[in-house]
Amino acid sequence: MSQRKPQNITLLGGTGSIGGSTLDIVARHSDLYRLYAVSGYRRVHELAEICRQFEPVFAVVPDQDAADQLEAETADLNTTVLVGADALEEVAAAEPVDIVVAAIVGAAGLLPALAAVKAGKRILLANKEALVMSGQLFMDEVRRSGAELLPIDSEHNAIFQCLPAQGTCFDDDSLPASGVRQILLTASGGPFRGYNPDQLAGVTPEQAVAHPNWSMGQKISVDSASLMNKGLELIEACWLFSVKPEAIQVVVHPQSIIHSMVSYNDGSVIAQMGNPDMRTPIAYGLAWPDRIDAGVKPLDLFQVAQLDFEPADEVAFPCLALARQAFSLGGTAPAILNAANEVAVQAFLDERIGFEQIPELCRYALDCLPVEPAVSLDIILASDCKAREICQPYLEHLSMHRIKAQ
Repeated sequence: MSQRKPQNITLLGGTGSIGGSTLDIVARHSDLYRLYAVSGYRRVHELAEICRQFEPVFAVVPDQDAADQLEAETADLNTTVLVGADALEEVAAAEPVDIVVAAIVGAAGLLPALAAVKAGKRILLANKEALVMSGQLFMDEVRRSGAELLPIDSEHNAIFQCLPAQGTCFDDDSLPASGVRQILLTASGGPFRGYNPDQLAGVTPEQAVAHPNWSMGQKISVDSASLMNKGLELIEACWLFSVKPEAIQVVVHPQSIIHSMVSYNDGSVIAQMGNPDMRTPIAYGLAWPDRIDAGVKPLDLFQVAQLDFEPADEVAFPCLALARQAFSLGGTAPAILNAANEVAVQAFLDERIGFEQIPELCRYALDCLPVEPAVSLDIILASDCKAREICQPYLEHLSMHRIKAQ
């Protein structure tokens, strides 16, 4: 690859699975990348270990208690500890930063990712909620600022690799004009593939977080099990690649070897394949348009031997259809859906509701809250708050109903 000076990286969400994979690549290529800033949430000891290994200029934590603990554990280092949401935006937009890895889970990742966009950085986007909540505003800002937006969700990164070579921002009708007929968005099907609704009613949080192929955090693992993750990814793909939902087909592929495909008008289907390891898309985003060693074991096709495909079951897993509905409604509907899902997933992990009640709570929020035009960040964030509020009494109802049923 071409010679270049070391790139400064801000890693938002350093103690999660994406953060760990990113740090592995940075360690492998210390001549190419330097950790400038890193954030963590409650796993302060792990964040301290990251600071000790990589010696970033800044580390960001959510509150003063976490800051006191981190400062005590890193007193001999030159890392400055910062506190709060404003600090996340500061390190995302800081002038020395070249690349921002946006890996904070959920709505909390929106504002720092947007700050990086406004500052014209290269953004490696793993936080799909940023586009789900504020797709039009986010993409308009990417175009205005000239930021480079590279998806590192494995599916969106695969789509990006399979599309015609161009910049990182797609315009309306650019894909049809390039001969693209359809995007084939793959899904593993999660741990409950093939389950019927009655079977799903009895699954536990422990079963839901045990993904058969990927190592992920609890929230995204539950989303994968419910297919909400695929619904959010469908919305994200529409914004990333400027296409309508009708141009995207979800394909369940349980081996997770093909990460997504693009179908062309001449009959060609181009697929991106590889072992299920997030270091591959992260390395691609860091080095683009070059490629670097990601430390990933080469794919052995003879060991794989067989690739299976099937349609998604939207009867047993209605979250995918709810995501399509939210995108069709437009405006603040995707933000409402995302907020309700975050509430529902946490309630399921806390064993307050059953797995099958996750889509029920999401549907309730979409039905109850009026959809407003998403013309400002304030309106979007207000809708997020309203959705969380309106979910609470219905969550209590679902919880009581579940107790009585037991």
